[in-house]
Amino acid sequence: MENRGLLFIPDISGFTRFVNEVEIDHSCIIIQQLLEELIKANDIGLEISEIEGDAILFYKYGEPGDLASLYKQVEKMFRAFHQYLIAYDNRKICQCKACISAFNLTLKVVSHYGEFTSLSVQHFNKLIGKDVIVAHQLLKNDIPQHEYWLVTEGLLQNRQPSQFADWMHWDTSTKPTESGEIPFHYTQLGALLKEITPPVIQNEVADQVKMVSVSKDYTVDVKTLFFTVVHFEFRNQWYVGLKAIDEVEHFLPGIGSRFRHVLDNGKTEYMYISSFQYDPEGKTIFSETDENKNQSVYFIAEKTGERSSRLTIEIYFQKNLINHDLNNQFDKKLKEMELQQSLERLQPILKDIVVPLEF
Repeated sequence: MENRGLLFIPDISGFTRFVNEVEIDHSCIIIQQLLEELIKANDIGLEISEIEGDAILFYKYGEPGDLASLYKQVEKMFRAFHQYLIAYDNRKICQCKACISAFNLTLKVVSHYGEFTSLSVQHFNKLIGKDVIVAHQLLKNDIPQHEYWLVTEGLLQNRQPSQFADWMHWDTSTKPTESGEIPFHYTQLGALLKEITPPVIQNEVADQVKMVSVSKDYTVDVKTLFFTVVHFEFRNQWYVGLKAIDEVEHFLPGIGSRFRHVLDNGKTEYMYISSFQYDPEGKTIFSETDENKNQSVYFIAEKTGERSSRLTIEIYFQKNLINHDLNNQFDKKLKEMELQQSLERLQPILKDIVVPLEF
């Protein structure tokens, strides 16, 4: 039995088209995060042989085990995969094609039982054997949908697959190969999507009062304006008093993401993205709030013409701070002057910004 075991391959469908058509860096980060979600959802002690771009080759030596436990594993991975995509779709800031189309990625799982052995290369166990080839061949089939669980006769061992949910229905098919046809059963998993609810995202702070508001018009399209304002790598080039912005979380930024402001005076303050509303034909609103939720800064990019736009920066404070010295006229006037200077410094930078085609 030492050379027999389970081969289990979750495969992200649409990956090849995804990276060919969209901005590569963001698509690779999204796929990496999805693969990590699948690995974290591993409950049955599966070992990883290798990560194959858009798929993970899991394995486990020994008896195949009961199909009900294996289905629970498939379901957990499927839920984790789509929960991540739904959460990212609800909190994303970036509007490149990779980020806005990630929601359409799908997951299929191929399960097979057979003979294989491992070849140790450094800390990896490379699987070799006829049945490893069979499992990979089954990833390419004529199943029309891309969200399913496929099991082979080798795994079923002359049993009929059970119905583990009311919506589940099994179909049969075969995969032609050079060594003959491989029979398999499969069931769609799309019905599970109805049971996954979007996360509640509530990072915007209530009971705030607007203290400062400044605006400036630019002879640049609103897409370029929005792209420049929300990308942190440009912020220190125009925002007065800011030396740099460091990432705290090394993921694609979204609502709730934290980052660090390094100020010219040597101080630092931690901020998080508290809200985002995207409307390229109207107003796009983006806000950042300090960790103590005392102050929020809103950036409002508004389309005023095909080649013209307006940026408004507003600063809000919590109501319980209104009676403090933050509200005196000197502070307000000083902040207005700094923000107006920031808007002036932004103008020459916008002329050199090249928005990626994918954005």
